Amino acid sequence: MPLQALRDFVRLESAGGILLLIAAALALVISNSPLAWLYEGLLELDLGVTLGTFAFQKTLIHWINDGLMAVFFFLVGLEIKREVLEGELSSARQVALPGLCALGGMAMPALVYLAFNWTVPENHAGWAIPAATDIAFAVGVMALLGGRIPEGLKIFLLALAIIDDLGAIVIIAIFYTADLSLISLGLAALGILGLAVLNRLGVLKLAPYVLVGIFIWICVLKSGVHATLAGVAIAFAIPLRVAGPREQTPLRRCEHALHPWVTFGIMPVFAFANAGVPLGGGIGLQAFLQPIGLGIAGGLFIGKQLGVMLVAVLGVALGLFRLPERVTWAQMYGASVLTGIGFTMSLFIGTLAFSGPETAASLRLGVLTGSILSAVFGYLVLRLAPRAAPPGAISG
Repeated sequence: MPLQALRDFVRLESAGGILLLIAAALALVISNSPLAWLYEGLLELDLGVTLGTFAFQKTLIHWINDGLMAVFFFLVGLEIKREVLEGELSSARQVALPGLCALGGMAMPALVYLAFNWTVPENHAGWAIPAATDIAFAVGVMALLGGRIPEGLKIFLLALAIIDDLGAIVIIAIFYTADLSLISLGLAALGILGLAVLNRLGVLKLAPYVLVGIFIWICVLKSGVHATLAGVAIAFAIPLRVAGPREQTPLRRCEHALHPWVTFGIMPVFAFANAGVPLGGGIGLQAFLQPIGLGIAGGLFIGKQLGVMLVAVLGVALGLFRLPERVTWAQMYGASVLTGIGFTMSLFIGTLAFSGPETAASLRLGVLTGSILSAVFGYLVLRLAPRAAPPGAISG
């Protein structure tokens, strides 16, 4: 990724991270105010489309989590495809450090969560909640430090978060599906085949991909597989390598057009809709002390940094990879702490793992606590971490 493109991406994500924080704070305030009834009623509002005998109706919260988040995952799919084909994940050497660290950063939080919930089998479904990293928040916190952060560390964090998103997609596909409808899956497969044909024929207009993509999304929604995965499948079919200016490829145009809408629209809306936790009557402390809340908070704040750093130390010791240029171990540790900012991704997986109202407060408090601790502590570590000497500098 060229440095200017990286800087533009970080600038966009950092601003989006601030907006996410405002949206989450606003949801907390409203859900604990006299307007709480309006907040809850708005999310449960029924919206839909009726054509003759065909009715397609869902509550607003479901439209946000199943519809808008499909667009988010579509953008994630575009970013993953671009990075794999041309960016920071295009070679084994480039992907080794962030890839293995991402795996450690997904496995260790799951183990920490299960350690807190081992005696409560019905809670085991939430093991993946602390395994995710919120790229907007993590990059946003790092961007607050400006020039203190070397470019290599920013690229490492971005690559790790992208691989983390890919891992979340796989986890959702395998572990968080309902009863499957083979007819709907078959129709979705035909739609994906249609996208592949459009790609092979060299179709560069986005409209045909969008039309077929909507059909695929409806089929996946009805199939029992979570509808957000349709966004990823559609993204992988958008052409990246075509004749002409590099910036004018369909994938890059689509990614460039969608990024502001997702960053400043979809993600804050999702945060606002899912971060509201009523804290009155002592429910806050009671919910947090439940195994679910403790497991999520512990997985994000302890498991994430432990998993990333353990893999990094072992990998460097074994000669599998090296730290990025001019990145110190203290800075590497600070970045590993920031990976514990789960927030939107953790909340999203939480909505798939637990649907009952009895776990909602514990789930949200655990995500918010672990993410806030990771953000504050990670910022302090990176702020105080000594920087590597510039090339050619004479020490002593």
